[in-house]
Amino acid sequence: MVTIDHFNLRSFDLNLLIAFDALMSEGNVTKAAKRLKIQQPAMSHSLSTLRVLLQDELFIRVGQVMQPTARASSLAVPVRQALRQAQLALSGGVAFDPASEERTFRIAMSPEIELLLIPDLTARLRQLAPGIKVLARVFPYEAMEPSLEDGSIDLAVGCTYTKTSRRAFEPLYATDFACCFNPELLDLSNPVDLEAYLAAKHATISQNETLQGCIKDALEIAGVELDVVMAGPGYMSVLSAAQISPVIATVPSRIAERYGPLLGLEVSPLPVPLSFPPVNMVWAQHADGDAANAWLRQQIREIVADVGITRE
Repeated sequence: MVTIDHFNLRSFDLNLLIAFDALMSEGNVTKAAKRLKIQQPAMSHSLSTLRVLLQDELFIRVGQVMQPTARASSLAVPVRQALRQAQLALSGGVAFDPASEERTFRIAMSPEIELLLIPDLTARLRQLAPGIKVLARVFPYEAMEPSLEDGSIDLAVGCTYTKTSRRAFEPLYATDFACCFNPELLDLSNPVDLEAYLAAKHATISQNETLQGCIKDALEIAGVELDVVMAGPGYMSVLSAAQISPVIATVPSRIAERYGPLLGLEVSPLPVPLSFPPVNMVWAQHADGDAANAWLRQQIREIVADVGITRE
């Protein structure tokens, strides 16, 4: 157990931590002051005091936003956790209430999940938990684990995340792909046959240095090669390319079914079987006891069920 240095803590105004957390949340002195129901000069004074005590600028003005320094970013999670524990202790351990909770969740997502989950999650939170906000980011796999550990992200949802001793893991649904094309630009039957599929020009999503991107391994396993002429970082750019160009877009089936018709694209099953890892939901083991995190995970499960995604 860590011993508390009461003397040093007594000499530090703990209200400054509340001011710090408000500044991290709002990125603006005026908005932070409004959140704490104090005047702007008082908030500015708290920031000046924090800068002296911590010997760091903490926040640097960039346009209208106060950007946190590396020192401030390193303090953000432990300060927020300490304040949340203090609030829980003072409230007598009141149960989590989504209707009154005020919190920002940071979620790492794959591009597929970004398009399938964010619209429905936003609508659900506006209805059930208006004080809960979501900052979603497409996150590189290699950055995900340390970010879960240090609290930079609260949850990760994607197809490449796996279970370890330090994080919990739950499969959400199996991944399959379909192809989309503009029938006015490509004279193809539906479903597209294998010969026509292999002869066509293709657009795919890629977030690495290859044109085949996320389907590269699956294509190699299936023993087929596509003539990929365009690879983009997101599925909407790939589908938009198929809308105005004579190319086939190969995308996850749920993306194809939801967004393809909106762009006037026909959706066809793939004429070649490709194998992909399932989409998983991953969170740090220490978040198991966080009622708000558990509630958010349940919302994601229900959204997955509501949009017809079968869990396996």
